[in-house]
Amino acid sequence: MKEHPLLIGAAGHPVAITAKMANRHGLIAGATGTGKTITLQVLAQSFSDMGVPVFVPDIKGDLSGIAAAGNASERVHERARRVGLDRIEFHGAPTVFWDALGEHGHPLRLTLADFGPVLLSRLLNLNDTQTGLMQLVFRVADDQGWLLLDLKDLRAMLAWVHDHRRDLNSRYGSVAPASIGAIQRSLLMLEAQDGERFFGEPAVTLDDFLQTDAGGRGVVNILHAERLYRNSPLIYSTLLLWLLSELFEQLPEVGDPDKPRCVLFFDEAHLLFRDTPKSLVDRIEQVVRLIRSKGVGVYFVTQSPTDLPEAVLGQLGNRVQHALRAFTPRDQRAVRVAAQTFRPNPELDTEAVLTELGVGEALVSVLDSGGRPTPVERTLIRPPASRIGPLTDSERRAILESSVLAGVYDEPLDRESAYEILQRQAEAALDAEHTVDVRPQRPAPPRKPARGGRPREGVLAATARSTARSIGTQIGRQIVRGLLGSLTGRRR
Repeated sequence: MKEHPLLIGAAGHPVAITAKMANRHGLIAGATGTGKTITLQVLAQSFSDMGVPVFVPDIKGDLSGIAAAGNASERVHERARRVGLDRIEFHGAPTVFWDALGEHGHPLRLTLADFGPVLLSRLLNLNDTQTGLMQLVFRVADDQGWLLLDLKDLRAMLAWVHDHRRDLNSRYGSVAPASIGAIQRSLLMLEAQDGERFFGEPAVTLDDFLQTDAGGRGVVNILHAERLYRNSPLIYSTLLLWLLSELFEQLPEVGDPDKPRCVLFFDEAHLLFRDTPKSLVDRIEQVVRLIRSKGVGVYFVTQSPTDLPEAVLGQLGNRVQHALRAFTPRDQRAVRVAAQTFRPNPELDTEAVLTELGVGEALVSVLDSGGRPTPVERTLIRPPASRIGPLTDSERRAILESSVLAGVYDEPLDRESAYEILQRQAEAALDAEHTVDVRPQRPAPPRKPARGGRPREGVLAATARSTARSIGTQIGRQIVRGLLGSLTGRRR
């Protein structure tokens, strides 16, 4: 059998995604250990071979093998024969490794200005009032021409807004000190999760993720997110939302292309919608619906279709559903919902098969050339042409050192921004306060006379005169008492 560019597997015949329909988005779902990662690797490398750049997070550390050629083991050849492949040309995909913490890939940094107040508020878990204040802080910084690049810039701006809140109230609205305090506490929590390493310069650009190699293959951008997902899931999910938003805002309309311009895979996709304000969820749904006209395909990877909002689920035309477990009533409902999302196949009991699938099997429905979903089929997933399992540390290091981005983002840059400007202003104000005035002093003007025409006395003079008057009165009283005593004695 001739290999199709986007071959998923076989169900007695090849099951593949049509390249023209690949930007209609997709879903890879299934319980843990059912083969979702292999399916993701197969699709990511297939898109790369077509010349389509790919962005995919690696939250378990086992996807890096896509950069190396696969092993021609008997197990792999047996799977290839079962799906009807005559032979597999083992090869890796051109790969760039990223890491928000800068440990297992090129540092992935963003500036606060790039990130924006809405996503930052989600990252800090702020309420509506605090989000409004965050937008005010960004607006004030923009009006003043002060760059917001990293977290120390934001801390400096919050302190400045607090100190000048009375002046800002008339133009920007009320500034509540309690909200400023809440944001500052949230920043401390973000810093404890290594968030300070995520913001700054040099910042990545969208073009960094849209590269092809000299042979025309799309670069697979792997975000090493094992530690990030475990310790800071909110940073992980918000980063993916930023990338989705940037692609939507910056890429031009391309209509209905023959193949996607790029493809995003969102592993553990349920995190995108957990604890997310409804307004932002609505925005995500809108972007997913409209971004296909920009040539972008989005593939959500999660355990169950019920993890996604119905409005998003309805946009996913290409679906690969691995086995689900039905141990609890909730699990049984999830199986029933998953079965109902497929176009029925009269020859297949979809709900029953969902709990019977083996590892490497899936129920698959894709869009045909006319954009119609095909009937669901029980499909054996093909083996990837790249290595199954992670690279060694030395292999990863060699790829990083030979990357075209080597040295571009490795060292942080700290140029003048809001923090430096406000610090310089504070130092100048402090210097002015302690400067001694050595100019000759003008004589004090004469005081205005008090009522009655007499000049006003100074405080010390008035106090002395009052004291003297009091002492004189006491002495006079003593003399009078002595005279009266003498007169009384004489009378007696």
